[in-house]
Amino acid sequence: MTVKVNGFIVPEELMKLLLNLASKWGEILDEKTMKVSHLSGAMTNEVYRISWPMKTENLSRSVLVRIYGEGVDLFFNREDEIRTFECMSKHGQGPHLLGRFSVGRVEEFIHARTLSAGDLRDSEISALIAAKLREFHGLDMPGSKKVILWGRMRNWLSVAKNLCSAEHAKEFSLDTLEEEILNLEKELSTENQEIGFCHNDLQYGNVMIDEETKSITLIDYEYASYNPVAYDIANHFCEMAANYHTDTPHILNYDLYPSLEERRRFVQAYLNYPDNDDEEKSELVEELVKDVEKFTVANHVFWGLWGIISASVSNIEFDFMEYARQRFRQYRLRKHQLLGNSESNY
Repeated sequence: MTVKVNGFIVPEELMKLLLNLASKWGEILDEKTMKVSHLSGAMTNEVYRISWPMKTENLSRSVLVRIYGEGVDLFFNREDEIRTFECMSKHGQGPHLLGRFSVGRVEEFIHARTLSAGDLRDSEISALIAAKLREFHGLDMPGSKKVILWGRMRNWLSVAKNLCSAEHAKEFSLDTLEEEILNLEKELSTENQEIGFCHNDLQYGNVMIDEETKSITLIDYEYASYNPVAYDIANHFCEMAANYHTDTPHILNYDLYPSLEERRRFVQAYLNYPDNDDEEKSELVEELVKDVEKFTVANHVFWGLWGIISASVSNIEFDFMEYARQRFRQYRLRKHQLLGNSESNY
């Protein structure tokens, strides 16, 4: 038996899970007093906050419910993602897993503020994110520690070719993209590059801050894997062009891409180099800043392919194809600027 709350149909198995959790906590869950709020900004899953009154007067219990999006198994292995989620909890990172059902899961609701697009430009918050990201990259996670970026891009290219129309395949030159990816891998892979456990999707909606303690929590690990840390920082910088809470959430404004000074400050905070008085440290900062810029090129291809695939499989209201166009447009532009010796086929 399903229950409808605030227009949201609560699946029977989810309702049973919520009832069991409430009972475990010594509470009584009444569907008449439940509240459901849709949390906007997510583009892989549908996310909701479900609340109900506790026995203690004027207090309520909240959990986060994640309904898996259509076609997400094309992007990552859900069981691997769950294992990552559970391991992150053991490391004291992110929310706890409270339960699973066939089309989603229930997570601990973190009482902290999710960042807005503008928060990423705040120098204090940016420094906190940088320090947290450095901690994240240092986590020792189970499984293979090999770079997954290039293999994942090739897999996504294969999926994109199978799903999109001939018109779109021609528009994005998918028949020549495999060679492009190979060239990028050769250009960007170096012997001394640092590999770490990367978030790979560090947009503002996946960062939370406790206003009192100023502690940062990174959430949503669907795309997390071992990769060059420069790629993960590049991904974060590219996300500064996005605002997913507007009337046109798919539109990217690259005028908002962080300036060289902002990028330097972030990298300084990431490396925990508070100033550049030390010549050796200064050189390390500049080297990482340059490496990060080069990896923005790969990042645009990565999320461009994601957009093409999502346009075919996702039921979330978002113009994925136009998003992909903007990403590949930036790929062409930035590849010419940063890797000028290579000719683009686009």
